[in-house]
Amino acid sequence: MTSRHWLGIGLGLFVLVLGVWLATNITWEPQSMDLPPKGEARVNPFYATQRLAEQLGARTAWQHGLGAAEPDAVIVASALHWSLIPARRRAIEQWVDNGGRLIVDSLFLGTEEFARWSGISLDRPDKDDAKEKDTEEDKEDFKPPPRCRPWKDDAGAQYRMCGYWGVIPLKSTSQPLWSLHDEVGTQVVRVQHGRGTITVVNGAPFATGRLLDKDSDHARLFVTATQLRRGDNVYFVSENERPSLLALIWRYGAPVVCLVAAWLALALWRDGVRFGPGIPEREPARRSLAEQIRGTAHFALRFGGGESLYEATLRAFTSAAQKRIPGFAALDSDGRAAAVARVTGFDATVLAAAMTAVDFHRLNELRTTVALLEAARRQLQIRSTGPSHGTD
Repeated sequence: MTSRHWLGIGLGLFVLVLGVWLATNITWEPQSMDLPPKGEARVNPFYATQRLAEQLGARTAWQHGLGAAEPDAVIVASALHWSLIPARRRAIEQWVDNGGRLIVDSLFLGTEEFARWSGISLDRPDKDDAKEKDTEEDKEDFKPPPRCRPWKDDAGAQYRMCGYWGVIPLKSTSQPLWSLHDEVGTQVVRVQHGRGTITVVNGAPFATGRLLDKDSDHARLFVTATQLRRGDNVYFVSENERPSLLALIWRYGAPVVCLVAAWLALALWRDGVRFGPGIPEREPARRSLAEQIRGTAHFALRFGGGESLYEATLRAFTSAAQKRIPGFAALDSDGRAAAVARVTGFDATVLAAAMTAVDFHRLNELRTTVALLEAARRQLQIRSTGPSHGTD
């Protein structure tokens, strides 16, 4: 066996040993991982909370406005622009006064209209106090609150809340009906407003991802904050996901869009260029000999001052004369003119001038000369084809 064969055998044994070692030393264990949401859960931030409320016997809906909510219904609102549309804000305020239960998250805090109406806002320190406390030691000693910490209500019940919120506590200008506290301060407040209630949660624990946190009591807090009962109508209102402008135009103005499109198509068709049947291609045809000769003559006359045209005519004339008149090449210019004159009947003096001197700058003289030589050539050609009676 050659060295190449031994090298192949050694390489094969190495691969075999490596495969056996990998098979005996590697273990495979299943690992679970969270998949991204699909379908409605991808756009609805309250999808899991809706399913929880439905399992507890409530009827739910997710919408972008108040709509036709029942007086005793529950509204869970988040990321709703409270001060953007006054009419919508007044409708929600009237609905609460008639007995509705409104639950909002921390995204509502910070607007003057909501704080003025509900009496609930963030308990921010005064600017002067903040400047006094904002020292280097305070900055070094400051530690963010833990991700999961207990919130307690007035009766001592605990709720384990997870999330980096609640650093700034809440305050209320009226006596709360129910509240939750931690070491920072008040985190959840419920107040009476008319015949209804307003509950503010200092955070966003009811979103789908946070409600499914196994280490938290977010689901329990949702039931307590909404005072949920079997048969309640719960409306989840948010503006986190809004359809595009084109989708809104089609949703609310599809008939108008269709009419405008039809009118535009009709206007373009009416003012457009009329396209008839295609013009058939012309059949290729050969030019006649006369057209070819005239075209060539016009080209020669236009380019070169007519000199080439005169020389070609003179050569043709001389060739015809040599065939008709014996000894034509040995004659001088006057003798040639006289010999051609005797055969054709043309004037010898005019023929001599046409055969010797031509002013190419005078177009009329050039045309007359060329016409004379061509006529004489034709006469010589005609007479040379007839019966010969001898020569003079």
